[in-house]
Amino acid sequence: MIRVWRCETMISVILISLVLFLLSAQFLNLQWKSRGFPPGPTPFPIIGSFWWIKFRADHGSLEKLAKTYGNICTLWLGHRPMVVLYGFQAVKKGLTTNSEDVSGRLQTYVFNKMASGKGILVSNGLIWKQQRHFGIGTLRKLGMGNKGMERGIQTEARYLVEFFRDKAGEAIDPSFPIVHAVSNVICAVVFGHRFSLEDKTFRQLIEAFNCIVAFGNSQFYYICETFPWAAMCLPGPLHKTKLSWDFVRSFVRQEIKSHREKGRIDEPEDFIDFYLKELEKTKNVPNSTFDEDNMVQSVFDLFLGGSETTATTLRWALLYMLIYPDIQEKVQEELDAVLLPSHLIKKISSIVLITIPREAVKDTTVLGYHVPKGTLIMANIDSTLFDPAYWETPHQFNPGHFLDKDGNFVTREAFLAFSAGHRVCLGEVMAKMEFFIIFCSLLQKFKFTVPEGVKEINTDFIFGSTMKPHPYKLCAVLR
Repeated sequence: MIRVWRCETMISVILISLVLFLLSAQFLNLQWKSRGFPPGPTPFPIIGSFWWIKFRADHGSLEKLAKTYGNICTLWLGHRPMVVLYGFQAVKKGLTTNSEDVSGRLQTYVFNKMASGKGILVSNGLIWKQQRHFGIGTLRKLGMGNKGMERGIQTEARYLVEFFRDKAGEAIDPSFPIVHAVSNVICAVVFGHRFSLEDKTFRQLIEAFNCIVAFGNSQFYYICETFPWAAMCLPGPLHKTKLSWDFVRSFVRQEIKSHREKGRIDEPEDFIDFYLKELEKTKNVPNSTFDEDNMVQSVFDLFLGGSETTATTLRWALLYMLIYPDIQEKVQEELDAVLLPSHLIKKISSIVLITIPREAVKDTTVLGYHVPKGTLIMANIDSTLFDPAYWETPHQFNPGHFLDKDGNFVTREAFLAFSAGHRVCLGEVMAKMEFFIIFCSLLQKFKFTVPEGVKEINTDFIFGSTMKPHPYKLCAVLR
């Protein structure tokens, strides 16, 4: 009995010693690998160094990271390095110097699970080049940046004005009507038709996108990326997000089926029509990346990029009009000041905290540091919009940020809301046009006020891929 006990004890000691030896060896290997990278928290085996920011890339933790280690530092996602850029100069130079070298998109557990390297947003190489080039060209054919698209946006602005007018000053939550109007703009471009406010399938589609956006940049997302082997065992968020993603795909495939049945490829009217025409044109072309999976993912990417940030910006815009009625009055008096309102609201509300991480596609240099192929690059866009070196009062709602001494509108180089470099947002022109037309249409018709009895307005944001305001109500009173 004693011999058996001694034998079991010896085996346990050997196993523990072996585990400790392997962990120590991995720890030393990580320290060796991290020598040439920018400074950062000490990485540990398996968990890396994301524990330092509590598996959540929020404003406070990234600001603390920059103050501790500098405007370029390194976090480790497990055993994978991620270079973090903070502040305008670091973000701009990091994304635009050797821009093509850092134009890759990370291919990690979650992204592979959801997109399989397809589409525009998270694809790489030939797929990305062909799909992005086709996407930009098709959006232009469909009127992006010209009178054609402007008319479509004005149509949705009129529907939204009618919605508020029908409420006759009643206190309402403007969130879904705004999302509905903005989403219908991209629906007309991609699907060739709009959806009514009462359409149940459309509501499900918006809820699915909300779920996907909420999962991005959440603690569960980073935990899944750090421990991919355990991700499928985690209950809740990942499974729910996967179901939402599948619902969107199913919705898009049904739209594609409907377009095929109509047979309009000789006279295309929307993005899906143009894609079906390209499929037919390239079916015998070697190295063509045009197939139905890429079409589904590209539609998904365009819908997400063409609705989420603009709708969120408009929600913040109306919220700030409630907080600053004097600014609302001034904007109404000076609606001919072109894009002034657009820049003011996007700057103060900081819609996007970080860009989708990029990946070094070859060995390169970022701000003087050698960055090996495969290294992830995270740009903290939020920090450029609040950089005290470029904004006089970075944490205040200050219309003077975009005005010169004579009161004329001026652009600011630190306004990088649409990112920079090879992966700059392809829908920037459409987003600006959309925001300006809808926002100005609303302020021309209504005075927005705080409902009776509301004494305090919550300006905190809901954390996720985009920073959304908490639900609120307003009264739209005809001027």
